[in-house]
Amino acid sequence: MKPIVIAGPCVIESAELLDCVAARLVEINRTLGMDIIFKASFDKANRTSIRSYRGVGLERGLQMLADVKSKWGLRLLTDIHESYQAAPAGEVVDVLQIPAFLCRQTDLLVAAARTGKAVNIKKAQFLSGEDMRYPYEKSVESGATDVWLTERGNSFGYNNLVVDFRNIADMRKIAPTVIMDCTHSVQRPGAAGGKTGGNREFVPSMALAAKAFGATGYFFEVHPEPDKALSDGPNMLKLDELENVIKTLI
Repeated sequence: MKPIVIAGPCVIESAELLDCVAARLVEINRTLGMDIIFKASFDKANRTSIRSYRGVGLERGLQMLADVKSKWGLRLLTDIHESYQAAPAGEVVDVLQIPAFLCRQTDLLVAAARTGKAVNIKKAQFLSGEDMRYPYEKSVESGATDVWLTERGNSFGYNNLVVDFRNIADMRKIAPTVIMDCTHSVQRPGAAGGKTGGNREFVPSMALAAKAFGATGYFFEVHPEPDKALSDGPNMLKLDELENVIKTLI
């Protein structure tokens, strides 16, 4: 059974970017027999600086994501940051993602669960894998039937993250689907002068290590030109490298 793969740009920048990434994902799906889920955020409400680019907003963003689904036939995933966003986002996407900093927000989890869509909860940078039992239970008890947990590293000192891969094994005891966020795990939060830095060269190794610990899926933020991306460029994988990374995992 092939793993779940989630891939796409950090944030919606333009329709042209979405089409560029979607077209490549369709090619990879065809070549490798995959069903990659397309990811993009309509709003990045947790940017380091108030001057950082956030996205195109809920209404326009959901329309652009709906266009991707209609044109390219890809399943979709997007983040929500507020409870009111769950219902409209659930009308468009297949998976609702709860950002790491918000994984303990009960109302947000309940709203996502009530949409009937799959819910992907990212583990907070301050929680252990075992702690994710409680967000998982909140979602299941609120009606969600398909809940995923995602590892994305833990805060370690200043402007750095460290991945304890034992968290994957611990979360596998809680949920059948455990995703490794291979790109956010190499972030250097707030380390680039008011924005987040990162070390994208470690992304393929993060994926392989997660595989060894039993991950059932992988999350990659990708961009054709990461150094020109409007969000998370330093930790995003180059789009033309994605296929080879996936090949090492299947």
